[in-house]
Amino acid sequence: MAKESMKAREVKRAKLVQKYADKRAKLLAEGDYIALQKLPKNASPVRMHNRCSLTGRPKGYIRQFGISRIQFREMALKGLIPGVKKASW
Repeated sequence: MAKESMKAREVKRAKLVQKYADKRAKLLAEGDYIALQKLPKNASPVRMHNRCSLTGRPKGYIRQFGISRIQFREMALKGLIPGVKKASW
């Protein structure tokens, strides 16, 4: 389980990226890199890191579901994810 501060930091970054997205796109189109550098560092989408929405785990993240591989396996075995079942042959 990740610290709550790490989860909160990622949420804060996501909000900043969304807030400055239009402004960043406009400045990039104009080629105004000086003004682009004056934006907050965390407004860059490159600084965001995918984390499990349930546990905050940074590694083993499955984009399609937004959770880590461990949570995915547990939920799939319990039948909480529709259309997913354990393979057997």
